[in-house]
Amino acid sequence: MSTDTVAAPLLDAEHLLTLATERARGLTDFGDGNYRTALQVMCKALNEEAGLSLQGRTLLHERLLAQLVNRLVIEDYCKRYPEIQQQPIGDPVVIVGLPRTGTTLLQRALAVDQRFYSAAWWETRYPAPLPGQPVENPEQRIALACGEVAAMIEYIPQILAIHPLDAMQADEEFMLMEHAFMSAMDSYANVPSYTAWLAQQDRTPVYQYLKKTLQFLQWQKLQRGAPAAQRWILKTPQHLHTLELLLKVFPQAKVVLTHRDPAQTIPSLASFAHTLWKMYADQPDAKVVGHQWSSQMQHAVHHTMAVRATLPAENFLDIRFEDTVSKPLSVIESVYRFAGIAFPDEVRAAIQTWLTQNRRDQRAAHDYTLAQFGLGEEQLKQDFAAYRERHILSAAAAPAAALVAR
Repeated sequence: MSTDTVAAPLLDAEHLLTLATERARGLTDFGDGNYRTALQVMCKALNEEAGLSLQGRTLLHERLLAQLVNRLVIEDYCKRYPEIQQQPIGDPVVIVGLPRTGTTLLQRALAVDQRFYSAAWWETRYPAPLPGQPVENPEQRIALACGEVAAMIEYIPQILAIHPLDAMQADEEFMLMEHAFMSAMDSYANVPSYTAWLAQQDRTPVYQYLKKTLQFLQWQKLQRGAPAAQRWILKTPQHLHTLELLLKVFPQAKVVLTHRDPAQTIPSLASFAHTLWKMYADQPDAKVVGHQWSSQMQHAVHHTMAVRATLPAENFLDIRFEDTVSKPLSVIESVYRFAGIAFPDEVRAAIQTWLTQNRRDQRAAHDYTLAQFGLGEEQLKQDFAAYRERHILSAAAAPAAALVAR
């Protein structure tokens, strides 16, 4: 995670766009969407509000530049190979819930089944071939991703106690969504003006671009000789903010909603976000992190509840974290029933093997306190009262077998 001694440049949208074209060997078409304005607002907030360190500015400069290059390369491939955007992605199984509710376990366990497409961390970080590299040979992208993960673990070893970071395992599509430059930059830095601007935008282009990148990843998998799968398995808590847009772009999606008491999840989430902020800023304020993420997630879960109330109940499956931990195979079987997919013995055995090899107790404990993030249990219970009543208190009183949407 070391950086050069030369001062990193200010993050400037137009300069980044110019550099991207140079790195992409003269490509100029970044595709559709509000990416340019979004990038300008984001860069202004990063420069003026985030308190970036030299390391943070350097890392973010390269991250944004790489995402712009990816856009150029993806557009170029879509022009040259029109069949990419004919790839069917209509009915993904999408795991949505607050962070720390068992979503990673569910996604990675399901990804064992080759009938699902999934994106490994390296694919979400490097979804497009590097300039001059063939689609069929992603080894250089994989090596870069593995190097980045190793550097992150060396710099902040406690991250593995929070999230089982692994370049080769299935992970969130969040980094794909970031290519629209209209996603949660506050995951990495304190950018309140950008976050406020984003809340007022129509984020449909984020999902349209997500679909394009999934089609491109799917096409690449087939070019590399991977077997054709039936559907995608996706997951990210970001969908809580925009569930209606997810279902607008993927109208046949089957949504698995995971639930756990926010008094347990929000402090853990704040700890994770604070850990990431420390990669980019010298002294990020833990209490600012706690306030922002508690407020954001409060809005997100109540937004999802309101959207869900307008849609058919059969589109959703509720899963309690406690059930995922205590009887994961039974929970996974309920997902297969919900999605209308057979659960043959060989798949069951493969998933059971993965569960045995990836137990939570094999990782270090995640240590944090509510107070360090300016949070209190009673305040969290009050802030999330409607959600807790609907999905925590009433679910705890219901029979454990009630793993169905209500």
